[in-house]
Amino acid sequence: MAATQDGKQETSEPNFDYMFKLLIIGNSSVGKTSLLFRFADDAFTPAFVSTVGIDFKIKTLYKNNKRIKLQIWDTAGQERYRTITTAYYRGAMGFILMYDITNEESFAAVQDWSTQIKTYSWENAQVILVGNKCDMEEERIVSVDSGRLLAEQLGFEFYETSAKDNINITQTFQRLVDIICDKMPDTLDSDPAGPTGSATTKLTDQPAPPPQSDCSC
Repeated sequence: MAATQDGKQETSEPNFDYMFKLLIIGNSSVGKTSLLFRFADDAFTPAFVSTVGIDFKIKTLYKNNKRIKLQIWDTAGQERYRTITTAYYRGAMGFILMYDITNEESFAAVQDWSTQIKTYSWENAQVILVGNKCDMEEERIVSVDSGRLLAEQLGFEFYETSAKDNINITQTFQRLVDIICDKMPDTLDSDPAGPTGSATTKLTDQPAPPPQSDCSC
């Protein structure tokens, strides 16, 4: 513990209980950056340019009064950056593997991306397959059933999302975090302070309010 200039003690304890490293991967232009900005900042702009290398944002969620810090990495989809991005797979606890429902090539590439996860990440990394741009129904090429079937074949859960219309964005990230928590030895699903120790609590963006006192004074 170090002292600050005003003499106060500065703690070195982290401001979170758990930190999960997540990666968003998939072909270029499937909407990875838009998905991240929608989730982290609740913002969307159609003017995004292709990610160069890798970038990340931080988002904190709460579950059973535990602070879960998400370090979410947005990776470049171009082949020339592949060596750089795969270096970040190590240590990632979860992946969002994305394709564009209006782009058959991005869907066909899902199998290759899945192989990269198995090759470069740890064996217990959790994956959700995401078909993005579901707001563009008139331009759809990949059906919902095709996406769901592929996810089942790969052993992944499946969502269709729209960063533009904010469809299933939060749900996708929250489900990925839930799956990771389920796989942890000391699961966050049970609240030790609860009366039975088995109650489950949904992830939220805000900490739980302080308990209300029964005192009427």
